[in-house]
Amino acid sequence: MWGGRFAEGPASVMREINASIPFDKRLWRQDIAASRAHIAMLGAQGIVDAADVKAIEEGLQAITAEYEADGVPENLDLEDIHMHVENRLAELIGPVAGRLHTARSRNDQVATDFRLWVRDAIDAVDAGLAAFEAALVTRAEEHADTLMPGFTHLQSAQPVTLGHHLMAYYEMARRDRSRFADARARLNESPLGSAALAGTGFAVDRNATASALGFDRPTANSLDAVSDRDFALDYLMAATQCALHLSRLAEEFVIWASQPFGFVTLPDAYSTGSSIMPQKRNPDAAELVRGHAGRVAGCMTALVMTMKGLPLAYAKDTQDDKPPVFEAHDLLALSLAAMTGMVETMIFVPERMRALAESGHATATDLADWLVREANMPFREAHHIVGSAVKRADERGVALAELPLVDLQAIDDRIAQSVYDVLTVDASVASRTSHGGTAPDQVRARIADAKASLEKGE
Repeated sequence: MWGGRFAEGPASVMREINASIPFDKRLWRQDIAASRAHIAMLGAQGIVDAADVKAIEEGLQAITAEYEADGVPENLDLEDIHMHVENRLAELIGPVAGRLHTARSRNDQVATDFRLWVRDAIDAVDAGLAAFEAALVTRAEEHADTLMPGFTHLQSAQPVTLGHHLMAYYEMARRDRSRFADARARLNESPLGSAALAGTGFAVDRNATASALGFDRPTANSLDAVSDRDFALDYLMAATQCALHLSRLAEEFVIWASQPFGFVTLPDAYSTGSSIMPQKRNPDAAELVRGHAGRVAGCMTALVMTMKGLPLAYAKDTQDDKPPVFEAHDLLALSLAAMTGMVETMIFVPERMRALAESGHATATDLADWLVREANMPFREAHHIVGSAVKRADERGVALAELPLVDLQAIDDRIAQSVYDVLTVDASVASRTSHGGTAPDQVRARIADAKASLEKGE
């Protein structure tokens, strides 16, 4: 490929460190697609004659069939997927294959191929997130009225519904989809025709190749086009945020499945056993999703560090851009599939959730709100009074709703019998009617919104 300048071949270590075919062979479909668009444009512009265009096109189709059937061979001497395709094309059609590289460089070639791959990856993740959203909405609708404790600091705070809790993760997934959509919109410009760094003197039609490959437009600056990896970083940052959201739900499943909580029974399909303890049902799938989040974040950090000090234009460091993106994508796809499956098949235990929702004086805020409304006192004063009531209930070993009226009136004589109407968990949940609140009617309204969005493909 570049032997004319060199009298000797590379050292064995150089051959190995320089080769990227073990990982960039994943770009073969994108590489052939970009080559087909490029040679068609060269023919349309009269840069390559029609007979040669036909031979190259037929050769590329033949390589496609070979790779589909047998995979991509790995020859470290050919370095990367681009040279593998070009070398095989030369074996099939002879020296005319060399015309394919007219008016392009491996710099704009790899930038184009990688953008195409990341665009496909985003589309795959979006489909996975849509399935995850649908699973959350389905289970939320089943449990719009199911009571459970809401936590802050993992301490009982206020009762909520399981449907409301699951819809919180729907909102996270919705934001994840929007981040990936934003990343896709930004990356959808074609570097092809930027050549090595300065553009080309051939009369290429960059709009034609951009359109053929589904890009919105060609990139505006050839230096930026070949050296930019913002699109890969955008993908990794969106993937990291998505993996963090999946990890949070996975952590909740691990906690909920523990015997002290007992909120869920894990499905067999997403659990494992113990080699020594026959009774165990371990939440390994959830734990692995939790672990994958750290690896995805590590992939993002790796590419940030690779790119942080690179001057324009292309540098060989950039070859290390693909492994972290490929790894993160594989991990995220697995995590999404696992979490979707768990959400779909998880067996919830409503009676246990309700029992814990009724513990921990979870309706204390409702008592404070009652004092504000009925006794017309400032919330901070009400907060202090309720704190005293909670202390009295703890001393008696009873729930707040079980504290005798005489004890409540001993703390503040403005408290009346009607206060007990707000101290049940059902009343508490039903009262949270603000937009986005946990009242079942509000939860169902948000579920209806979500279903409408999913039907539109949003």
